[in-house]
Amino acid sequence: MTLIEHWIGGKAHPNGTERTGPVFDPARGVQQHEVVFAGDAEIEAAVAAAKAAFPGWRDTSIARRSQVLFAFRELLNARKDELAAILTSEHGKVLTDAAGEIARGLEVVEFATGFPHLLKGEFTENASTGVDVYSLRQPLGVVGIISPFNFPAMVPMWFFPIALAAGNTVVLKPSEKDPSAANWLAAVLKKAGLPDGAFNVLHGDKHAVDGLLTHPDVKSISFVGSTPIAKYIYETAAKHGKRVQALGGAKNHMLVLPDADLDLTADAAVNAGFGSAGERCMAISVVVAVEPVADDLVAKIRERMAGLKVGDGRKACDMGPLITREHRDKVASYLDLAAEDGAEVVVDGRGIEVDGEADGFWLGPTLVDKVPITSRVYTDEIFGPVLSVVRVASYEDGLELINSSQYGNGTAIFTNDGGAARRFQNEVEVGMIGINVPIPVPVSYHSFGGWKNSLFGDTKAYGPDAFHFFTRQKAVTSRWLDPSHGGINLGFPQTTH
Repeated sequence: MTLIEHWIGGKAHPNGTERTGPVFDPARGVQQHEVVFAGDAEIEAAVAAAKAAFPGWRDTSIARRSQVLFAFRELLNARKDELAAILTSEHGKVLTDAAGEIARGLEVVEFATGFPHLLKGEFTENASTGVDVYSLRQPLGVVGIISPFNFPAMVPMWFFPIALAAGNTVVLKPSEKDPSAANWLAAVLKKAGLPDGAFNVLHGDKHAVDGLLTHPDVKSISFVGSTPIAKYIYETAAKHGKRVQALGGAKNHMLVLPDADLDLTADAAVNAGFGSAGERCMAISVVVAVEPVADDLVAKIRERMAGLKVGDGRKACDMGPLITREHRDKVASYLDLAAEDGAEVVVDGRGIEVDGEADGFWLGPTLVDKVPITSRVYTDEIFGPVLSVVRVASYEDGLELINSSQYGNGTAIFTNDGGAARRFQNEVEVGMIGINVPIPVPVSYHSFGGWKNSLFGDTKAYGPDAFHFFTRQKAVTSRWLDPSHGGINLGFPQTTH
């Protein structure tokens, strides 16, 4: 059984404690690795390595930093199949989905390679007589990144390419459930020419997280995870004087108007509800059907679900297992709750046939209709392959339902009415909106983040916001004496100056 160690100072770093955690193959239901959990000494070593590397990396020329990022992009692209296999083996998502995750991460790497333009300051000549004012954008120092289990490659790549481009050094704390991708990325960065210590991986649990949140040498924290933890991250890190972007949970709604193309809508609902086994913060988990289309839409969704193949992600399957047995059991428990609350379980994903080993953490695609909005099936972020249908009488009712949610991460509207779509994008209180697009994750040169309890902090992930987050601005006011005021001048004497 492989022992997954920290990556500190450009190499594997042994653990000083005996604390470890299991890493499973979710499709087989067996442990395949052991990951070390950091103690105080490892936390200090990771931060110290990043701090020591910071002055040199900060002062590395823009041209050289750009070369390292380009080299990393080329190496990652050439070896992406290798990384996809790691993701599938530890998370369980199918290989095509893992490849898609890497592709979206690569987009941010490619965006980061254009960083020289995004680090430029501003200049005002002669603001006062002989006085110029200009601004500089400079890196923060050591930055901490805490990433979730559902995207072990993409979410770190939302942050660290831009952090490194801006001249910061990084300590990444990945999820202990699927940690190998982080070490793999660290090794590729080293091969691309990144100096030792500029990128470090610290494995562990809450102790490691708290160590980064409170360490005086860590200047910022970037986090993606559940809302309760995001709020804790934000409050704790801010209390210790750090800049924070903490992206939380979601309950994403798809509003379906009566004029929508129901075949397109049903395809979108299945794709967005069950991809990656619903373990996405941008998954559609609630279809809000404006009557009278609900019956037809539910029938079309059910028809498409019947053709989905669930199994080992290394085979030709549509959906893989959930990340752990405990998480699978928690998600499945909502089906009993749905029945108790008066909802109709149209498709029950428990006990399905799978193309995989019996001990895998399986739960098939599940469809629940007529869900009361008072039910925890509606209010909780289930984070699994459970698609709920809520029926409403009008656009206004659907909009009110969405806006009353504590979350505001993503939403979508399906309609052929341009006026309704334009009104929706103006009135809905959500940070990312799709119009006939079920998962509206912005491209890399726009920024990612929600509203309300889906984002704590003022700055979103990647895009232009990220360069503001990972840099501080200096304003310089400068005046130089005119040379004519003095000095040696051997030129021919003149009567005027």
